[in-house]
Amino acid sequence: MSYEPLRFRLAYGDCDVVGIVYFAVYYPWMERAQTLWLYSHGLRSGELAEQLGVLTVGVHSDCTYRQMVRVFDELTIRIVLDRVGTTSYTLGFDFLRDGEVVTHGSMTFVCRTPEGGGKAAIPERLLEVLRTLPTPAEVPT
Repeated sequence: MSYEPLRFRLAYGDCDVVGIVYFAVYYPWMERAQTLWLYSHGLRSGELAEQLGVLTVGVHSDCTYRQMVRVFDELTIRIVLDRVGTTSYTLGFDFLRDGEVVTHGSMTFVCRTPEGGGKAAIPERLLEVLRTLPTPAEVPT
């Protein structure tokens, strides 16, 4: 199975009263892109304890809005590997309109033991999947 970046056209439900994208809708889009990307690699985010022996817990997220985005704009979400450590990693989400980044979001995840208590190293299988992503330096600007 291969991963296809999410592409979609905005609708009124994504926007505020004047037709500008409502800031909070980026977060479900980032989660959807991350979930489908994992799924394309045979991993299910809700089953990682069974599949990999760890839980991943979101501990931080943010979004930087670079350009105004409006109703009926078409966006593509490109996932990049912003950072990887020994027990945590940060995924970047570039929202592109006509190939230009209009918004950049990020989500940081930490690995925990299945009981949810202690830190756990990122499993090799997850590291392999993370390494399929470009880093920001590898992404054409």
